Amino acid sequence: MADDDPRVYQALALPNEALENGGLEILRAGIINDELYVTALRAFEDAGKWGEVLGDIARRLGAIYAAQVPGLTKQDATVAIVEAFATEMGAKTVKAPAAAKPRGAKRKPAKQKSTAQRRKRR
Repeated sequence: MADDDPRVYQALALPNEALENGGLEILRAGIINDELYVTALRAFEDAGKWGEVLGDIARRLGAIYAAQVPGLTKQDATVAIVEAFATEMGAKTVKAPAAAKPRGAKRKPAKQKSTAQRRKRR
């Protein structure tokens, strides 16, 4: 069978660290006929721990994309992943106010009126 045979599942290679030290695979995801398939272990007592794992995965995926796409930064790739994740989970888009200034930002001082302008008001 050739590598381009659609009946061959193209699995990723195990990391060298796993081959040398062993370990436990907790998550596997694959695309089969354009459908996502996931297998996982209930690896943590607290299901919320998966949020930390998924966050770490997003950062690592951002680094992979940044390393392979010229001009793309790790931060931009990671933000794109996180925003798509949030949308998929049903989060509402939040727009920052256009005029909002960061905390501690100094306001420009008001322009001083000239002596001539002050005299006109009197």
